[in-house]
Amino acid sequence: MRKVLALLAAGVVFSGLGLLRADDGDKKITIKGDGMCAKCALKETKTCQNVVIVTKDGEKKTYYMAANKTAKDAHGSMGFCRASKDHPAKVKATGTCKEEDGKLVFTAEKIEKIEE
Repeated sequence: MRKVLALLAAGVVFSGLGLLRADDGDKKITIKGDGMCAKCALKETKTCQNVVIVTKDGEKKTYYMAANKTAKDAHGSMGFCRASKDHPAKVKATGTCKEEDGKLVFTAEKIEKIEE
């Protein structure tokens, strides 16, 4: 009986952690970094896709932008497709992020070019 109660308690604790993790996906975040095209600059995809590489404390994270209107509009107008690893487009994006298939997928609500 004790084993069943212990397993039940563990199940309740871990199911609650899953709910907390799911709520984090709807939280708006802002990222700043190097914008470029996953196809043209990184040679990672077969079609054009915006990517923002953020470097924080020496660690690089690559955010792949979901294909929505905001990302499509910014692709040409902000220089994502013309950018390279050596000359990226400096951008700031606000939206939500989630992990899919081991990649960070960022759904942008707003993308701005940063002038340096």
